[in-house]
Amino acid sequence: MKPVIALVGRPNVGKSTLFNVLTRTRDAIVANFPGLTRDRQYGKGVVGEIDYLVIDTGGLSGDENGIDGEMASQSLQAIEESNAIIFLVDGKEGLTASDEAIAKHLRQTGKPIHLVVNKTDRVDPDIAIGEFFAMGIGEPIPIAAAHNRGVHSLIEDILSEFASEDE
Repeated sequence: MKPVIALVGRPNVGKSTLFNVLTRTRDAIVANFPGLTRDRQYGKGVVGEIDYLVIDTGGLSGDENGIDGEMASQSLQAIEESNAIIFLVDGKEGLTASDEAIAKHLRQTGKPIHLVVNKTDRVDPDIAIGEFFAMGIGEPIPIAAAHNRGVHSLIEDILSEFASEDE
């Protein structure tokens, strides 16, 4: 079975940028304002001989009314379809109440969650991830998706879990 990985988090934390890096495409539109991605977008990634699917989502905000409600619905569908979740947070902005609300929901899915702290390119990664330990989702993983830093080892670690399940 091909692994399916959902990218989940608040709007504008870098999910579409990470999607483009993982799929080696520019299929996801990227901008410096939230709410650009609204529907789920699927892409294929490959590491070595392992194929996987990745799903980009519009994001969850905690205020799920109107268009935010539609985006949230798309994100929840992606979570349902996935085998694993990359929960992306913003290392520059730090931990927010929305992050904590999303984490609470993700814990209830019973799926493997990988807490990934993005935008650590201009800060010490160890400092950037510090406050995210409080979420209780395991060790936060620092990356800088826009600079492709830490992304390859992240996806290798996630896919290794699927390889060990197949043995």
